[in-house]
Amino acid sequence: EPKTHYSVTAWAFTYEENPFTDVPESAYYRTIVTLFHEWGFVSGTTETTFSPNEGVTRAQMGTFLWRTMNCPTPETETNPFVDVQEDAYYYEAVLWAVENGVTYGVDATHFKPWDVCTRGQVITFLFRLRALFHGEWEADPLPDCPFNDVRTDAYYYLPVLWAAELGVTVGTTETTFSPNRPCTRAQALVLLYRTLAYE
Repeated sequence: EPKTHYSVTAWAFTYEENPFTDVPESAYYRTIVTLFHEWGFVSGTTETTFSPNEGVTRAQMGTFLWRTMNCPTPETETNPFVDVQEDAYYYEAVLWAVENGVTYGVDATHFKPWDVCTRGQVITFLFRLRALFHGEWEADPLPDCPFNDVRTDAYYYLPVLWAAELGVTVGTTETTFSPNRPCTRAQALVLLYRTLAYE
């Protein structure tokens, strides 16, 4: 059944059996991966593997976000990206994400769908997704940043503050966020789930 709500708390689930041989039952992401699979938001890299430790690509992340929004049809019919083909599984997802300001190309004509997302990029995508439903995040005064590797002039500075304040992320340590580290497929789903659950 299509999902029409932003919050995961509005969605039913049955905790299906784990279909992936590379997702251990004890893994912190096990329940979230299987729930997202049950809801039809994600698929494996094969029928029996999820590849949780692989870096999540820009195409994959855009598709995850698009599917959680019930696969909306983009209004635009213009594709500015020479590296996003019309028959690609992520075609509509990319156009929708760009149309709604969730993500942009790396330049005017390239999206680079197979580039791996960093943690800073993924948090920024989620911050922008949240804004579609709740408007711009406002905090006055801004909370202190708990991470010493997040500069105030970084594009992901506000997204990281928001994510830390809300509990979407606790960082890679108590004092580091590791914004330039590749974000894995498992980490991306956990961050996405928390964004949807906490809003």
